This record gives sequence, C-alpha cells and structure tokens, in this order.
Amino acid sequence: MRKSVIKLAVVVTVGLGTSFGGNPAKTEAESISKLKEEQNKIHEQRSDLNSNINQANDKITNLQEEQASVKSELKRLDLAISDATAKIDEKQAKIEDTKTQIAALQEETEILKDRIKKRNVLLKDRARSYQETGGMVNYLDVLMGSTSFSDFIDRANAVATILQADQDILKQHEADKNELEEKQSQVEKELASLKKMLADLETMNNQLTAQKAEKDKLLGSLESQEHEAHEGMLDLKEQEEILAAQESSIQKTIKQEQERQAKEAAAAAAAAAAKKKAAASSSSGSSNSSSPSASAPQVSSGSFTRPAPGVVTSGFGGRWGAFHYGVDIAQSGNNVPIVAAADGVVSVAHYSSSYGNVVYISHSINGQVYTTVYAHMSGYQVSPGQTVSKGQRIGTMGNTGDSQGQHLHFELYKGPWAYHSAINPIGIVPI
Repeated sequence: MRKSVIKLAVVVTVGLGTSFGGNPAKTEAESISKLKEEQNKIHEQRSDLNSNINQANDKITNLQEEQASVKSELKRLDLAISDATAKIDEKQAKIEDTKTQIAALQEETEILKDRIKKRNVLLKDRARSYQETGGMVNYLDVLMGSTSFSDFIDRANAVATILQADQDILKQHEADKNELEEKQSQVEKELASLKKMLADLETMNNQLTAQKAEKDKLLGSLESQEHEAHEGMLDLKEQEEILAAQESSIQKTIKQEQERQAKEAAAAAAAAAAKKKAAASSSSGSSNSSSPSASAPQVSSGSFTRPAPGVVTSGFGGRWGAFHYGVDIAQSGNNVPIVAAADGVVSVAHYSSSYGNVVYISHSINGQVYTTVYAHMSGYQVSPGQTVSKGQRIGTMGNTGDSQGQHLHFELYKGPWAYHSAINPIGIVPI
C-alpha cells in the first residue's frame, strides 16, 4: 500500500461476468459459487505473494552474504594498506638516514679531497726533485759523502726512511681514493634501492586504496539494494495481510449468504403457509428508517449509500501527472462521520504510511463481491471480521497518512482488493 509498492507480477483481474445489481435470474447456488470462486482467486494470489516474499527473503540473504564477503575483503585491504603505510614510513626513515650519511660522507669527502690535494702537491715536489737531482744518484751522493761508517749507517737509514715515506704516501693516496669511490658507490646504490622500494610501495598502496574505494562503492550499492529489497518485501507482506483478511471476510460473507438464503427460504415458506391460511386477510408493512445523525449522510436506497458528507474535491482518473484511484470527499468541522457504503464484513482496519487510518470492507451484492476502501480517517471504530450495515458509522474523517487536508479518500473494487485495479465508483455508489 505504500507509494513505493512494487507492482505484483500477477495482478488480479476482477470482473466475474456480472454487472452491478446482479442478474435477477441468478440462482442462490450461483451466488455462493461466485463467492467461493473469488475466495479461490484470493488464495492463489496469496500463494503467489508468499512465493514472491520467499524470493525477496532469498535475495536479502544473498545480498547480506555478499556484503559480508565485501566487508571481509575490506578488512584485508585495510590491513594491507596499514602494512604498506608502515613500510613506506620505514623506507622514508631509512632514506632520511641515508641522506644524513651522504651529508656526512660529503664532509668526509671534502677532507679526503683536501688530503689528496696536499699529497698531490707533495708528490709533484718529490717528482720535480728527482728530476732536478737525478733521483737515486742524489741519494748515492748522500751516502758516499759520509765521513765514517757510523755516519754512513745514519745516512742509509735516513734515505730508507725517506723512500719508505714516499711509498707510504703513494699507498695512502691510492687507499684514500679507493675508499672515497667505494663509499660513494655504496651509498648511491643504497639510496637508489631505497627510492625504488619506496616507489614500489607507494604504487602498491595506491592500488590498494583504489581497490578499497571500489569495494566501498560496491558495499554501498549492496546495502542500497538490501534496503530496497526490505522495502519491497514489507510491501508484499502488507498486500498478503490485506488479501488474507479479505479471504477471511469472504469466508464469513459466504456463511452469511448461506444463512441469508436459508432465512429467505424459511420466510418464503412461512409466507406461503400464512397466505394459504389467511388468504382473505391483508397486511400492510411499514418501513423502519432511522433518522440519520445531523452530520451523517442520508442513507439511500439500493445496495450502496454515500460514505461521507461533503463535496467531491477530486475525482477518479488522472491528477497531478499521476492516476488517482479513488474519489476524495471533503467536509470541514470536527467529528465528521464516515459510514459503510454497503452491508459487508470488515477485512482490514489498520494504519498505512500512505493511507493513514484505513478500513477495507468486503461486500456481496447479488453474488458479486465488491471491496470498498476508506482512507485518511482520524480514527476508526470497527475491527477486522466485524459485520457492518449500510450507513453504519465506521470512523471519522481526518488527515492522516499522505494527505493534504481533512477528507475521505474512497476507493471501489469489483472483486477483492488488488493493487491499482480500483474502478470508478461514480454511477455505482451515490457520491
């Protein structure tokens, strides 16, 4: 009954081959048969609805299982992203440490460069001295110029020390150059490796974040689908409840129809006997019409009567870009009565989000089932299964549910209620 109701896959097609007022030649058995036929149709509808409800439940279960799977995947992605983020932080810290090492190495490099520069100057001086003095010949002159053996030994030791010092300078010079080159190469390789690992981790983190965004989007879609499925199932359940109530009311109507036929048969038999016994006497009947309350509509003759006082503010048909499946009757004031349009059995009396306080009544008119709906009432004073008479007060006009001002929204169905299958009451019910 909500505006968001999903239209049933199988809509009841009502029209039992009889018009309002019935066929005078119709037998009593046909009347009961028609009621049972309507009851069977409602039973079939309920079966279809229950099947649709089961399918909706299965769909909701599947959606919930999919959501659980997506949530599990989201948890895995969250852990993976956290791990990647931690590793990124770790690599960034190492890169900073390596940069610090590089800065220290650059200072050390400057020292080494200065040391190498000084050695280069010293070695150049040595080479120039060798070239000018003849190198080893000069050292021989030093040795030969000794004045004694002891002086020779001292001069020889001095020459050896000088030669060894030159060799040590060359060796240290080469070692410093190799050390500098090795340190620079090692640090540069380490820094390049760290940057590559950091880039790979950031790429992986971006991919994981993109996957998580897709999963979040999928989860939102699944939750939206579940919400719609729940709404649809609630609509189906409400329709099933209405049909169940109507099936019950038709069963009661069948019983009342059988009792009515039995009473009429007994009355006819009694009348025939009385006529035979007192053929000469005549009797006059008097009609007993109750005076309607001051604000209630006058109960009219015929099968139907007007359901409420007031003016018709909206008819049956197109309205505001949609279809209006009833007639609106408005009347200002407090305690405006709503009455049953015909004799019948109340099948539904509840609150609907769209119709507010609403009552459904099933009627059997000459074997034809009709259903009337009374919506937006401020309150009702009947209950499901209750038998009501034409013109009997069932509630008070109001403005509940999806309503714009105090009025009665009245619907008529030829047969049981079925979604969007109401007929125009004008010409059938005196509006």
